[in-house]
Amino acid sequence: MHFFVHRLARIGLLSTLCAVAVVSSLRAATPTDTPTVVTVSGGKTIDVGGTKNILIRAPKPHGSILLLTGGDGRLNVMDGARFTDGADNVVIRNRDAFVAKGYDVLLVDLGTNLAAAVDYMARLKRPVTVISTSKGTQRAAEGIAQGARPDKLVLSSGFLSEASGPGNSVMSILGKPERLPPTLLVNHRDDHCRWTNPAGVAPFLAWGGKRVQVTWLSGGKDDEANPCRFSAHHGFAGQDEAFVSHIMGFVSR
Repeated sequence: MHFFVHRLARIGLLSTLCAVAVVSSLRAATPTDTPTVVTVSGGKTIDVGGTKNILIRAPKPHGSILLLTGGDGRLNVMDGARFTDGADNVVIRNRDAFVAKGYDVLLVDLGTNLAAAVDYMARLKRPVTVISTSKGTQRAAEGIAQGARPDKLVLSSGFLSEASGPGNSVMSILGKPERLPPTLLVNHRDDHCRWTNPAGVAPFLAWGGKRVQVTWLSGGKDDEANPCRFSAHHGFAGQDEAFVSHIMGFVSR
């Protein structure tokens, strides 16, 4: 009898352990990090050469701005002016501030033909300015090398020159400075991202000549553990107002 009870107890324990294991497996298989969907106020999803972008119109625009995010360039734009990726990036999070200054704004998703996007915005309102940041500066340069012709270009925390760090630079992608439109560099003096070292600015200025000007930011917030993220000096954390002000001073001239 004692043996029988002991056997049942062992069976019950095994059943409980199996049940716990199954539940744990199901929890592990269930996605917990569902993407946050951002709906752009006043925006609409448009098609540019087969890729979805988001357009925001200003009531009486003075010109047009294209925003190129950093990282892998992906916004994951969906219908209904919605997107899931890159909302914290400095150019994307300041989209409404650019619109408030009186400019039509296009959020450019990965895979968009930049020349087609510039032409689309030019039909709405010139001048057209491309504002890019971090790895987005590489994509801006690639687009210009492939025929995009914006009236102005902003490179913030850019992959500018060999001295900026590893990876293809704007200089190496464009090959010659004559391809540059009037260009503004926006850099943080304490950017510690290994791809966008502030030391890369001086060679770019020497190469670009009178086409290029630079503005430097200091202070703000930093993220020493993640120096290449939006939360660090690289992403101008805590400096949105100054960031937008310097850029609009250049764009509006």
